Amino acid sequence: MPHSPTTPALTPRTPAHHRARPAHWAATATVIAAVIAGAGLLQPEPAGGATPAPGTRNGPQAAAAPDPRATAPDAQAVTYPLDCKGVPRTVTDTAHGDLDGDGRPETVAAVRCQAGSGTPPHALYVLIQDPAPGSAPRVVATLLDTDRRRTAIDLTVRDGAVTARLLGYSSPDVPRSSPDLNQLAKWRWTTGKFRQELTDSSAGSV
Repeated sequence: MPHSPTTPALTPRTPAHHRARPAHWAATATVIAAVIAGAGLLQPEPAGGATPAPGTRNGPQAAAAPDPRATAPDAQAVTYPLDCKGVPRTVTDTAHGDLDGDGRPETVAAVRCQAGSGTPPHALYVLIQDPAPGSAPRVVATLLDTDRRRTAIDLTVRDGAVTARLLGYSSPDVPRSSPDLNQLAKWRWTTGKFRQELTDSSAGSV
């Protein structure tokens, strides 16, 4: 399953020097953005009637029955595409669930650099576990990149969707201990890509 974990995800960034207007952030809205997770979690079914491998389903299909033998990928057993400049990476949160309807659970991992002080930004990765014996879990999609400078909390997978609350800063003048941006984000696999929804965006100390 080809992938490109470094593909930027989420919506276009707000420049660090720009302070968001309260009227913009206070409005409750739903913003839909296509998030192309590398080549994607799923690929088109092969021609000739061949049976697609797990995790390769695409298009509107009935969800497969859960595979009782399948286990969610181990987030601690993955090498993440996160450059921490020699500092260790740390997994701060995980959530598990079937995101593509193939009957096998995926893992979503919140990962950041393990800095001695401050609050390093998070990246969110989708992991799969290939069914072949001895295979290792691997990253197939990046939902949130550290370039977005967000802290991800309340990570969940429910009903085939990933949700997290993203905390951030509207300008460099905002104290790092008091994020003033609070966004509820949701990602769902739809027609060959993850689509992200941003709702309940607001300003004010969190």
